[in-house]
Amino acid sequence: MTVNGEIVTELGTKVTAHDEVRVDGRRVQPETRHVYIALNKPRRYLCSSSDPQGRQLAISLLQPHFSERLFSVGRLDFLSSGLILFTNDGEFAKSVSHPSGRIEKEYQVDTQQPIPESLLDSYRQGITIEGERYQLKSYRYKTPRSVRLTLLEGKNREIRRVFAHWHIGVRKIHRIRVGVIKIQGIPSGQYRPLTQKEVQWFTHAAQRGEQS
Repeated sequence: MTVNGEIVTELGTKVTAHDEVRVDGRRVQPETRHVYIALNKPRRYLCSSSDPQGRQLAISLLQPHFSERLFSVGRLDFLSSGLILFTNDGEFAKSVSHPSGRIEKEYQVDTQQPIPESLLDSYRQGITIEGERYQLKSYRYKTPRSVRLTLLEGKNREIRRVFAHWHIGVRKIHRIRVGVIKIQGIPSGQYRPLTQKEVQWFTHAAQRGEQS
């Protein structure tokens, strides 16, 4: 990285809006606007900025339409589909993903075997698997092999790990809601911008969490 033509090696170097900053020869400028996007991620798309294995990236579905440098808010694993938020606003991302905000995330889960209610009741009370604690907020059956799960935190591959612990194969995990944002009306692989009211809802949720 260079600042005004000088190579910078010291971490934490401060710059102003009048400085010329370049990374790998390309000029970097501060974002002039914030972008907030709800994407319906298809299966087999990775929530990452790059992948050495060459897998398809969720961000590639947005890049032709935006000049801003967007990143995903949290993750949705490679084999899962559904709602994932993208932004270039770090404070907004923190509001959505920090546990103190207690933002609900709702999933449609289909399995290969019937799901015992005892599993879901234990999950709701809180369970520990390989030293990691998981807790479900609520559930609702659609069929014996299909259930809606609502989580408050949603740790990495949480649902797959919980069901694997009970030897229940997962056929599909599809996230249908994050807070007030629902996936209805967004086709697979498509997106829509968040409204100002929706963005403010997440900001207020974070503020409530900090005060509690």
